[in-house]
This record gives sequence, structure tokens and C-alpha cells, in this order.
Amino acid sequence: MEIAAGILLGIGLAASSGFRVFLPLLVTSIASQLGYLQLSPGFEWMGSWIALISFATAAAAEITAYYIPWLDNLLDTISGPLAIIAGTVLTASFLTELNPLVQWTLGIIVGGGTAGIVKVGASAARLTSTATTGGLGNAAVATSENILSVIMSIFSFLIPLVTAVVVIAIIIYLFRKFSELKKKKWKFFRKENEMEQIYEKTGSV
Repeated sequence: MEIAAGILLGIGLAASSGFRVFLPLLVTSIASQLGYLQLSPGFEWMGSWIALISFATAAAAEITAYYIPWLDNLLDTISGPLAIIAGTVLTASFLTELNPLVQWTLGIIVGGGTAGIVKVGASAARLTSTATTGGLGNAAVATSENILSVIMSIFSFLIPLVTAVVVIAIIIYLFRKFSELKKKKWKFFRKENEMEQIYEKTGSV
């Protein structure tokens, strides 16, 4: 597979991993089984029946777990590192024509980084839902993540360039939101510090 095509495909699947760890792995395995995807040497195991059954079982368990109110936020903590690993492996699996050092470096930076950023955004959305709805809106968040993960995984194979552009746009949006929150938090603490200083001066007088 060409390097550019591998990177585009990796970006889409890595972003999908940020929503659900095992769904993109399952879609990749299915694509291999249907003959749509020729897995690179060293990654043929992803297209085996054992891998397909394992990914399907894990995906079903993951999807179900996110509908359990007290478990969903806890699962975000556990699945965060797993999403990064999945994004790294998926991206690296399409870059086997490169030197192994470059292959895995790009896998970590492009795949792991993309999966990590998307995962942080998804976790933030769930925490916001928990805080504002008492967890009642978490099921809607989970359903949205499931749909996005499936669609993004499939579209990564069908229209990798468009999917990668959409993912990059999402990442830019998330960076802007994080930057805004950071500025608001900084202004809040600075204002709080100024109030304390004023209180101390008033109290000393």
C-alpha cells in the first residue's frame, strides 16, 4: 500500500478507535475476510477467523458496557490507552513499506495521537453529559459514538481522503475548544487570585 494512502486510512481508523477501540479492528478484519483489503506481511493475523471472532466479542462487550451509567466514565479511563494502542497498530499496519523505525514512529504520532485526541474529546462530552444530566444523556452520547465509529471505519476504506479531512477538522475543532477552556480556566484563577489580594488588603486596613 502506498504511504500516502496508508496514512489517510490510518487517520480514519485511528479516529474511529477514539470512539470505540474494537469496532475499527472488527471492520478491518471483516474487510480482509471479504477480500476488500490485503493485509501487509506481519499483520495477517488481523484477518484470521480467530481475530474476527475476538474483535466481534470485544466490540459487543465494549458497546454494551458504555450503556451502564456508573461504568461508562470508568471505562473511558481504561479504554484511553487501549485506543492509542489500537490507533498505532492500525496505522502502522498500512505502512509496512517503510523502515520499521519510521513505520512505528508514524504509527504512534499519527495513529496513536489521533486516537488519543478523539478519545479525550469523547470523554469530555460524556463527563459534560454526566454533570448536566446526571448521566441520563450518556446513552445518547454512547449511541452517537457507536454510529460515528462504524461510519468512520467504513468510510476510511471507501473514501479515505474525505474521512481524513473530516478527522483533521474535528481535531482542529477540539484543539480550539481545549484552548478556550484553558483560557477561561486561567482567567477564573487569575480573577480569584485578584479577589484574594483585594480581600487581604482590605482586611489589613
